[in-house]
Amino acid sequence: MASVEMNGIDIVQDSQRTAKPHNIFLPWFASNISVFGMSYGAWVLGFGVSFWQATIISIVAVIVSFMICGVIALGGKRGSVPTMVMSRSAFGVNGAKVPGIISWLTSIGWETSLAITAVLATNTVLHRLGWAGSDSVGVKIVAAAIVAALIVLGAVAGYHIIMKMQSVLTVITGVITAIYVVMVIPNIHWAALMEVPNGSFAAMIGAGTMVLTGMGLGWVNIAADWTRYQRRDASGTSIIFWNTLGGSLGPVVLITFGLMLAGSSQELSDNIGLDPVGALATLLPTWFLIPFLLTAILSLLSGAINGIYSSGLTLLTLGINIPRPLASLIDGAILTAGTIYVTFFSPTFIGPFQSFLVTLGVPLAAWAGIMMADISLRKRDYDEHALFNPSGIYRSFNVKSLAILAVCCVVGWGLVVNGYSDASFNDWQGYLWRLFGASDTGEWYYSNIGVVLALIIGALGYYASCSGDVKQQERRGSGAEAGLR
Repeated sequence: MASVEMNGIDIVQDSQRTAKPHNIFLPWFASNISVFGMSYGAWVLGFGVSFWQATIISIVAVIVSFMICGVIALGGKRGSVPTMVMSRSAFGVNGAKVPGIISWLTSIGWETSLAITAVLATNTVLHRLGWAGSDSVGVKIVAAAIVAALIVLGAVAGYHIIMKMQSVLTVITGVITAIYVVMVIPNIHWAALMEVPNGSFAAMIGAGTMVLTGMGLGWVNIAADWTRYQRRDASGTSIIFWNTLGGSLGPVVLITFGLMLAGSSQELSDNIGLDPVGALATLLPTWFLIPFLLTAILSLLSGAINGIYSSGLTLLTLGINIPRPLASLIDGAILTAGTIYVTFFSPTFIGPFQSFLVTLGVPLAAWAGIMMADISLRKRDYDEHALFNPSGIYRSFNVKSLAILAVCCVVGWGLVVNGYSDASFNDWQGYLWRLFGASDTGEWYYSNIGVVLALIIGALGYYASCSGDVKQQERRGSGAEAGLR
């Protein structure tokens, strides 16, 4: 019987490393099969692109984003440690605390956004059933408490219980989501879809960047957390494949279908910005609302549990010496506070959510670029014990990597623009566009190209400046066989 996992950021022993590559399909698929994915259809079309443009760029962005996760996931197998401990190889044992803080904030933000979506959906569905008012404070409070409690309990349980739970959630959410798709097909109007005009290439890049940050790039900082239990002889290619398939299969289908729904109804598209899942429920007959609500909540909880679990691990990498379950409890308290704030005090959901994605997407993309370069440069497994020793081969700080991260942030944030009036706290972004005198009506102004550039600069910068360092580390280290088998 599975028990509560007590492993924190310590090295997973070989006796515990029994997982095979196909095992990582379940947590990735279950976390991304939510009907929430359909909401991206409305958000992508909001960039002013046609249905076919939106479909192509969304599919490409989803698959590429989870391939990035797959590459990062290799680090878990090579190092037997969580993602942010593994990143000490590139940033230094103490230097990795800088991207660790970014990772922690990202995970907390994602968990909170999923919890908020579950609460808003509960209120909308219960109102539709006549069991609550349109703005029932009591229902929202109860929903927030239940959602937060379930997420925290799942995260505290840990890896083994989560893996068993995900196998059940995958079947339930997959079946009900398929039924939902069949039931709402009559709401698709091809004539309306074909009338949506084409947008510019810059608009496609902006839409793709939003999907990139909202899908795989939003999970990349936890990708190796699930692969540290992989067998040492697991195929690196298989790990990338199963990670990519599990993460992208659901979103590719759901976003495409969401594009069909949003492109068929402007009213639905507008309502998704206020209550993503609840708006989708308005298309259903009353008798199916309860199964839909339960499935939507379960799928959202699945993703949030994975996030809380990993954010707890990240908290430990920052130097907080507490048991892993307690770290998850602390993050759960923060999640609850964030859920209450947005649910009761924020006027809309989509503005703060997208602004949050793009803001943290810049440093996260830079970190991903650096780590992909680090992983591809290494021919041996990590020296696991050196990842915990500031005097070891990975040193305390890698000034080069931290400088590359800083440059990526300056460039990236300077070329992304906050276009949401209800997220005015991010109006400082886009300073390079203003410095260059770019017009806010220009094609590229709202493309958020800064995220993509941060990823590219991070990878190329690390290749150029740290290749020799990696070779020297591997000569001094005690890593085993080649990583990409």
